[in-house]
Amino acid sequence: MLRTVLCTSASAVLLTALSASAAHADDPAPQPTVKAPSGPTSLPGADDPTTIPTTAPSLPGEGGAPAPNYSEPPDNIGDSKPPVKVDPQAAGLKLADDAKLAPSKVLDIKFVTEDLGGAERREDSTEKTKFTLQTEVLFPRDSAKLDDSAQSRIAEVADEVKKQRATEINVFGFTDDLGSYEHGKTLSKKRADAVQQALAEELNSTVTFNVRGYSEDYPIADNKTEAGRKKNRRVEVSFPRQD
Repeated sequence: MLRTVLCTSASAVLLTALSASAAHADDPAPQPTVKAPSGPTSLPGADDPTTIPTTAPSLPGEGGAPAPNYSEPPDNIGDSKPPVKVDPQAAGLKLADDAKLAPSKVLDIKFVTEDLGGAERREDSTEKTKFTLQTEVLFPRDSAKLDDSAQSRIAEVADEVKKQRATEINVFGFTDDLGSYEHGKTLSKKRADAVQQALAEELNSTVTFNVRGYSEDYPIADNKTEAGRKKNRRVEVSFPRQD
């Protein structure tokens, strides 16, 4: 009887072990546990659309101060176009028999600058004309309301716009670095708006304006001196030249 009991127990243990082994082999392989990352679940900047990354360029000057040593805002007016590719072997480029090339000549100077009494500066190139007006001759201190004498200066600019038959005009306002950057940006934009409105009254409705306020960005002189700050407080009006 003892032998029978022992054999029965050993068989039960063996069957239990085989059953456990078979059950383990049929189980699916364990999968790694996926953990959700911590942190905000919304896209960065979703609460403020202006901070969502984009490949489109921002407006000039809206990203803060310009790169060092960069003093002229990119106005995209009068920019030269890339040269047209020419086939040097084209039949139309060959000189006719006994033909001669015209005499060479010196190209015109790219920029001609005219200083009108220090308060107004005009720059001409083969591509565009730009007037720079110091704000002291246009506005009272820390104001965006045009002086009575400002209209005559703006009328002179409008006459040149008509002469050049320009249909697109940039009006950019600038300040020195005194006061806060945000105050300067607001003031420079309001001053540019005032000049644009005065120009619009002198011109026809087909003219398109690009108006910007840049605060202390893009200085043209040293802000450490009053003479330099005076030059930096300005409104620039630029437009393409016509041949």
